[in-house]
Amino acid sequence: MSETTLYAPVKSFLEGLGLSVKGEIGGCDILAVSPDSPPILVVCELKMSFNLELVLQGVDRAAACDEVWLAARLSARGKGRESDKRFRALCRRLGFGLLGVGGDGTVEPLLSPAAPAPRRDPRRRSRLVDEHRRRRGDPAEGGSTRAPIMTAYRQDALACARAMVEAPQRPRDLKQAVPTAAKILQRNVYGWFERVDRGLYGLTPAGIEALARWPSAEHGEDRAPAQAA
Repeated sequence: MSETTLYAPVKSFLEGLGLSVKGEIGGCDILAVSPDSPPILVVCELKMSFNLELVLQGVDRAAACDEVWLAARLSARGKGRESDKRFRALCRRLGFGLLGVGGDGTVEPLLSPAAPAPRRDPRRRSRLVDEHRRRRGDPAEGGSTRAPIMTAYRQDALACARAMVEAPQRPRDLKQAVPTAAKILQRNVYGWFERVDRGLYGLTPAGIEALARWPSAEHGEDRAPAQAA
């Protein structure tokens, strides 16, 4: 059992609050954005049990968001940290919300977040919002640690690769579908592309393998398989 088993019920809970929820963005297990302008940014971190590491993760995320929630599996006998008054007092002082996930997937709000006024990191906040908006669908489960994260950049690179299956392409041919195609082909971060002529790019064997591994992930439909990169 892993943290990803908590993702679906916690996502459903946050969506019930009117938030748009996606997993694994900018190192955050869950990033939720409100429809407001400017949006309210909510980060939720997942652990199998409430512990100090979970709190420390929340502290790290606090500078880039408006609300922090910490979610973990409720202990079977009710004797976990979630029942410790000191633990709750610490989270209350930090302004963190707590969510307990039962064995049947029910989510119990244990503590509501009360946002204090931590120092903000506007650049990091901006990167998180941009990635949330650019990512197609929700292709990465929050709490994933073994599989490569399906970022918006990887989705765009896959879209470029998909367009090259039949024949090499020029960046301008891909620009309408992927505005950043030129940068993706030139940087070639994943080694999927090769220049076959001046201004003309084709697929490498690694690119062909990537399309087989993620046949529909560029549309945000399929999650990456749970295997090491």
